[in-house]
Amino acid sequence: MFRITKEFHFSASHQLTHLPPDHQCARLHGHNYVVVVELAAKELNSDGFVRDYHELKPLKDYIDETFDHRHLNDVLDGYSTAENMAKHFYDWCHARWPEVAAVKVSETPKTWAEYRP
Repeated sequence: MFRITKEFHFSASHQLTHLPPDHQCARLHGHNYVVVVELAAKELNSDGFVRDYHELKPLKDYIDETFDHRHLNDVLDGYSTAENMAKHFYDWCHARWPEVAAVKVSETPKTWAEYRP
């Protein structure tokens, strides 16, 4: 199996208001998010790629226009957790590129969530 990944960055705020008030994520705060998209294929295409990295530019545009420097509670349906964002980005990517295998969303260098069906 061949695998490629591409990383995207954005900054945004969120607040998990359903958590107890003493939980740090219940307060308004922000992160410098990293989204890593993984694509996989058993065979390479005629150009020798799983997919040309340049074809993933629509995801960068979507992230920049919809998520960067936004309040995620206003952008996402449901809780603005890394887990829900990973699923959201996976679904968005899979609708365009069926070879998407997983999406990872990091809130900090030490914390991340991954959606892999």
